[in-house]
Amino acid sequence: MSTKLPDWLTVTRGDAPLVVSLPHTGTDIPAEYERGLVSPWLARKDADWWIEQLYDFAAGLGATVIRTTISRTVIDVNRDPSGVSLYPGQATTELCPTTTFDGEALYRPGAEPTAEEIAERRARFFDPYHETLRAETERLRAQHASVVVYDCHSIRSVIPRLFDGTLPHFNIGTNGGTTCAPALSDAIETICANSGFSHVVNGRFKGGYITRSLGRPEAGVHAVQMELACRGYMREPLGPVSESEWPAPYDEAYAAPMRSALTLILQTCLNFAQSKA
Repeated sequence: MSTKLPDWLTVTRGDAPLVVSLPHTGTDIPAEYERGLVSPWLARKDADWWIEQLYDFAAGLGATVIRTTISRTVIDVNRDPSGVSLYPGQATTELCPTTTFDGEALYRPGAEPTAEEIAERRARFFDPYHETLRAETERLRAQHASVVVYDCHSIRSVIPRLFDGTLPHFNIGTNGGTTCAPALSDAIETICANSGFSHVVNGRFKGGYITRSLGRPEAGVHAVQMELACRGYMREPLGPVSESEWPAPYDEAYAAPMRSALTLILQTCLNFAQSKA
């Protein structure tokens, strides 16, 4: 990995066997990509709002925290770059999304990114993010018998196009149990079950490209995606949202119960990795 990172990519390096990935918290859209977008608000509507604040304790645990400030509308670093759907038969968005989660067009007709433009965005943003994730994971794996990669996400609780009903608060994804040891998944599930919040393991969200590409439990790399329903940590209006009400502001007091559970979860990830020494 280059010692000089692009200004949109931040790495807070620690030496504990834990990598925390923040792939969807960014809202930056470079000027050259704004042309053709329907509206700035729609382009940022599906960000994982306030997740970097909710998890701002992670570095204090010694974790390595990796974040892109680039909006997922520019490119989604949690999609398979080949274009293969991670959720066959279910609605989703592309590597360079052309719609919101609700199905609203992000671009004016004919202004969608071309194949050449998608390739340019991949080289500029997607590839460096994944190169950094791999490099940091390999650095820590060289120091520890096991490493946990924890991929942080959130989504609105009610999006009929993507799932029925109201999403559980905690959505643990391990791609059907293939990306981490069962003991780690079980330990995280136990914390969620005792938290007072609802949870599911490998429900609608089973883990995206980050979890699936890095999780190699047989090689000592255990990857977990955590998709949070926004209502668990912010005052989310359930159902369709308008520009005047979304995103709701971050409220530390409101977020405290979920943040407490997340602190236990990350500490458990650390304990699991350290127990494999």
